[in-house]
Amino acid sequence: MADDIEIDTSDMERRMEGAIASLRTEFASLRTGRASASILEPVMVDAYGQMTPLNQVGTVNVPEPRMVTINVWDKGLVNKVEKAIRNSGLGINPQMNGTIIMLPIPELNEERRRELTKVASQYAEHARVAIRNIRRDGMDQIKKAKNDGMSEDDQKFWETEVQDLTNTWIGNVDSLLETKQAEIMQV
Repeated sequence: MADDIEIDTSDMERRMEGAIASLRTEFASLRTGRASASILEPVMVDAYGQMTPLNQVGTVNVPEPRMVTINVWDKGLVNKVEKAIRNSGLGINPQMNGTIIMLPIPELNEERRRELTKVASQYAEHARVAIRNIRRDGMDQIKKAKNDGMSEDDQKFWETEVQDLTNTWIGNVDSLLETKQAEIMQV
């Protein structure tokens, strides 16, 4: 029954969606000159002897377009949160006010915007590579199925299916990159 051999493209699609989700998370961490709670997602705080995501030690708010505030729940962690933000490489200078840390988001200059678009391009390329690796896995499944008796017509059909899926998801990456770069370069 060689005609009944099917390739699981839904698994490939799920994995490609994962690559896009990861890319969206990376893009969210890029500062665009507007305040956003998501820029703090990668920040980890040394709390109670272990590295903890910042949003698990305080409430993150965006009260105005150029300000992020963090209301730290444990007074003893305020300095650790402030240190984690300073060491995060975000280029933000925290200002303390009791248990509230204010993060004024500075205007991005042209040079920094260009650097950020390059970083966004690198993130997108990593996502493309991940999608191409998933494509390669799919093509390997097809070759194995061919050796197990898949017809040449079925082989060509599945190769086209996998390539179309890949092209669609690579197109999604390119679209997300274009949007993010436009957002970064907006003055």
